[in-house]
Amino acid sequence: LFCFYFFLIYLSKKKNNSTKNLKIWLITTIIISFFAYPAILSYDIFNYIAAAKIVFYYHENPYLIMPIAFKGEPLLAFMHTANNIDVYGFIWTLITGVPFILGFGNFLTTLFAFKLLIVAFYLFSLYGIKKISNDNLTVALFAFNPLVIMESLISGHNDIAMMALALFSFYMLSKKKILLSIILLILSIFIKYVTIVLIPVFVYVIIKQRTESKLDWDKIYVWSTGLMFFIFLLTIFRSEIYPWYAQWFLIFAVLVRKKWIKVFAIVLSFSLLLRDIPYMLLGTYFGPTPFIKTFVTVSPPLMVFIYICLKKAYLKVMVRSK
Repeated sequence: LFCFYFFLIYLSKKKNNSTKNLKIWLITTIIISFFAYPAILSYDIFNYIAAAKIVFYYHENPYLIMPIAFKGEPLLAFMHTANNIDVYGFIWTLITGVPFILGFGNFLTTLFAFKLLIVAFYLFSLYGIKKISNDNLTVALFAFNPLVIMESLISGHNDIAMMALALFSFYMLSKKKILLSIILLILSIFIKYVTIVLIPVFVYVIIKQRTESKLDWDKIYVWSTGLMFFIFLLTIFRSEIYPWYAQWFLIFAVLVRKKWIKVFAIVLSFSLLLRDIPYMLLGTYFGPTPFIKTFVTVSPPLMVFIYICLKKAYLKVMVRSK
């Protein structure tokens, strides 16, 4: 997948490569991912369906009633956390009502309707990146990242919905459409709450827009990347780092001009996907699995960090010697 990714990045860099060709690759990627079974690495999409069913079929409150309370419910066979209440924001629960209703009570139809919802938010995020950067390479850096494909298009995690709305809120803010941008950020926050950490940057931009005619948006996206990366690291104290959380900072990282931030984000994407391999090989989350997961997550970014430091030190020595 990463070989395929770097090939598409190479194509995106070529001046004679048209937007049409990238759209063909994008459509192909979406079609293949859309029909891929979502529970290869995660069962969260069934949690979304269950929460929607509690609201729109059983007419109960998913924040009070667990799915396991409905004995004989067919979805229980697919869920791994049926004994938990809904942990997502009410906006997400309302949004999921659309694909649930369009599923007409059929399991496969409902499943594909939910995947189609994720595809819509995925495309919305790419549209936002394109509007902000006006650059095919920047779009490709996010669109074809294997982690984004695996965790959004295949597994169907709702993080892409949260981040697409957050990104577009900043775009609307850059156009000084403050009310619309605030609405989009609120919608984003009440999908999974995480983007609440962007409020300080958001407020800073609104204040600066009143006094300055031109803002350094690259700096703003660097700050946004940093804040989302910080909250990403904090998830260690809750349970563990899940690969799909990387979308929180990836969507801003591709927009910044600093090359090392983009490189670090891509390398971390690679190492985070490696976290699934120890369980696949050993079939257990215990024993050496936790250590191996930590090792494969930390090693690639650490090696790249050491390489960058050594390269900078070497260049300084060469400049001094001249």
